[in-house]
Amino acid sequence: MDLPSRPELFDFHGVSMTHHYTDNWEDIQNFQARPDDILVATYPKAGTTWVSYIVDLLCFGQSSSERETSIPIYVRVPTLEFISPAVKTGTEMVNDLRTSPRLIKTHLPVQFVPKSFWEQNCRIVYVARNAKDNAVSFFHYDRMNIIHPEPGDWSSYIQRFMEGKMVFGSWYDHVNNWWEKKQTYSKLHYMFYEDLIEDTGREIDKLCCFLGLSPSVEEKERIRGRVQFDNMKKNNMVNQSTARFLDFKISPFMRKGKVGDWKNHFTVAQSEQFDEDYKKKMKNPTLQFRTEI
Repeated sequence: MDLPSRPELFDFHGVSMTHHYTDNWEDIQNFQARPDDILVATYPKAGTTWVSYIVDLLCFGQSSSERETSIPIYVRVPTLEFISPAVKTGTEMVNDLRTSPRLIKTHLPVQFVPKSFWEQNCRIVYVARNAKDNAVSFFHYDRMNIIHPEPGDWSSYIQRFMEGKMVFGSWYDHVNNWWEKKQTYSKLHYMFYEDLIEDTGREIDKLCCFLGLSPSVEEKERIRGRVQFDNMKKNNMVNQSTARFLDFKISPFMRKGKVGDWKNHFTVAQSEQFDEDYKKKMKNPTLQFRTEI
């Protein structure tokens, strides 16, 4: 199999992107959302697959075991902006979905989301993860993901992360701008990865409330079991082991799923420098993250 060469980052309307997410731009911007579509939005490596899987099980878990055992999560919940040679574009994959509601995932900054999602008043679930753990997870993902730019070594990577020279741009802009949107758009449920780790059942309850779903206690418990990290890591329909652009010889897609792994990567000096930079960029006192629980 010929693997594509790694792409370069470039500035796209003020956000660092690669052509794998911009080549289909007109189709993405003209995408027609439906009122019952559910959009799962995140900065990369913030718990996207986890929450996509939870929402998928909540919506369809009772009705189709075949869906769960034979269709990978990235087909059940396609990435809207994805484009790569020899596979369908994200917009085509979404338009092929026969489910109602359609579950769609995106890493787009809020200003890039197709306007039809807002016009149709779609429900949107946003998941955010603390910057240090997010950076570590993204680093290992970029090492294994051949359609992302070369990550380089950890110390240069952390500099780039602080500068926002990452695919989908600055973590700071991403989490802050989506948080701002939540203040004016009522159908946005903003979740934190750390809360999900701390009490998955509680967060599933909140999601049910937001999505207007009322599964039985037994069903919720079944879902909570299925979405435990170790179970997802073993589940080939969830762990991305069938994705052709990921090199599992370098790193697993689902690595640790923990809060605080950043302590195994940041030196004291890197952590202090990061904290200083963080204070400058995170001005909104209402948006607070936990780096340990």
